[in-house]
Amino acid sequence: MDWWTNAFDAAQQWVFEHAMQPVMFWAGLGNHLETGYEAAGWLLVGFLQLVVIIGLIGPLQRLRPVEAVSDRATIRTDILYTLIHRLGLFRLVLFFAVTPLMDSLIGALRVAGISTFQLDGIWPGVTDLPWVSLLLYLVVFDFVDYWIHRGQHHFEWWWKLHSLHHAQRQMTMWSDNRNHLLDDLLRDTILVVVAQLIGVAPGQFIAIVAITQLSESFQHANLRLWFGRWGERLWVSPRFHRRHHSIGIGHETVKMAPAASAGFAGTGNAQRLRVRRVVLGGHNFGVLLPWWDMLMGTANFELRYDPTGVRDQVEPGPDGATRDYGKGFWSQQWTGLLRVVGKA
Repeated sequence: MDWWTNAFDAAQQWVFEHAMQPVMFWAGLGNHLETGYEAAGWLLVGFLQLVVIIGLIGPLQRLRPVEAVSDRATIRTDILYTLIHRLGLFRLVLFFAVTPLMDSLIGALRVAGISTFQLDGIWPGVTDLPWVSLLLYLVVFDFVDYWIHRGQHHFEWWWKLHSLHHAQRQMTMWSDNRNHLLDDLLRDTILVVVAQLIGVAPGQFIAIVAITQLSESFQHANLRLWFGRWGERLWVSPRFHRRHHSIGIGHETVKMAPAASAGFAGTGNAQRLRVRRVVLGGHNFGVLLPWWDMLMGTANFELRYDPTGVRDQVEPGPDGATRDYGKGFWSQQWTGLLRVVGKA
């Protein structure tokens, strides 16, 4: 652990001194060098992730694809999303927008005599070991991520943003970061707040994000792979997560309601009829661990590889038209905003 930490610190220092610092001085941002140093860390992590995605996950996709690639244009858009997020551009905006507010809040709490909770100090001598605390934080963040994901599918206004992620019908290793920027801002803000409240060190937070993102890239891959009966219950596989993206399965729940309560008055047999009602919900919300789905009854372990997307992309609505989620980056972002205000 110490060797990896020292090697990363040395590489981060080199990137900062030779790439970030000269640009920041040139741009008149010399008073933000600490932010630049953090950005150098995210840039380095993102570059290493891209190496793994292209060098390892890419060949696996070509070896055992679920489906043939038929829409390379939408995949190119997903690559743009990945570059924006993995190379730290979105993280930099988040840092300037959220971190000052969080620093002010934490400072006010400390002035009031309220200290944040140090999760790695609950068992001195054990949980403060670097690898133990990292595993502990991974589990905690994954639990929080599960409920964030449930919220994205439960609240209609949030689903209108998150549905962009599910609208990719050609899932690949690049699809993880295909999200509306407001959706990402909400999720990442919650995670930053949690990180501050439980005392995660900056280096550990970067490691947690990197592990999570790499696993998510693997889960979204166009890869016919599952981990076996027991492995599927230990870590989220591409098969498990593809089920979450399956049309009419991953993001919907079918409920049966009495006919009368659904607006059908009647007596006798008519009152005993039940109608099928589709509501927001779904299966397989776990980001890293399927444990939360198993505990909450949202796990689906069927060994199937169904088409992905959102039902309203393939089934006409009341107006007889299917929904368009946009083709390019800007059209997808703008259409998402229109969905939130009920204009698309």
